[in-house]
Amino acid sequence: MEPFVTLTAAAVPLDIANIDTDQLLPARFLKKPRSAGYGNFLFHDERKPGFPLDDPAYAGAAVLVSDRNFGCGSSREGAVYALVDGGFRCVVAPSFGDIFAANAAKNGLLTITLPEEAVAALRRQLQEAPGASVTVDLPAQTLTGPDGRALSFAIDPFKKECLVEGLDDVALTLRHQDAIDAFDRTDAEARPWVVPGA
Repeated sequence: MEPFVTLTAAAVPLDIANIDTDQLLPARFLKKPRSAGYGNFLFHDERKPGFPLDDPAYAGAAVLVSDRNFGCGSSREGAVYALVDGGFRCVVAPSFGDIFAANAAKNGLLTITLPEEAVAALRRQLQEAPGASVTVDLPAQTLTGPDGRALSFAIDPFKKECLVEGLDDVALTLRHQDAIDAFDRTDAEARPWVVPGA
């Protein structure tokens, strides 16, 4: 997983509340292999004329600024894959679906929760200056908008550590490789009948 430390990137405003995981990635695309690149299917059924992600002014945006209850609905990790494969590193909203936020952190996607008024003001700035950048400093826990105002955000310390160090569940487990190997050796000696081929 790519570490997330600081990011300065274009941000796209999405003035829609209650975006669910089926809107992010329609269920029919879940049968496709991840290697196909889920970014091709991000917001597939929402892309009507005027949809912000199709506006050339926001091309290459890595931050999505949306409305409340982002990522609600089913526990679909593919929704996070679609955002990550679509080039997004961070989503800012007043609130998130709990399972979505947990899946996001495990896949290197930072979710930032800010007060509704602050997020609405940030969306307005981005609508008034399409293509404007924001800066996210995860160690400092700040997001600086196009107006230069730095907003502080809270994050679970463990989630922050994993994102900054680029640790997914496998990498976290491998931190304990020596202890795992020692257990395997001791267990094989104590219970040789459970070891295949022993």
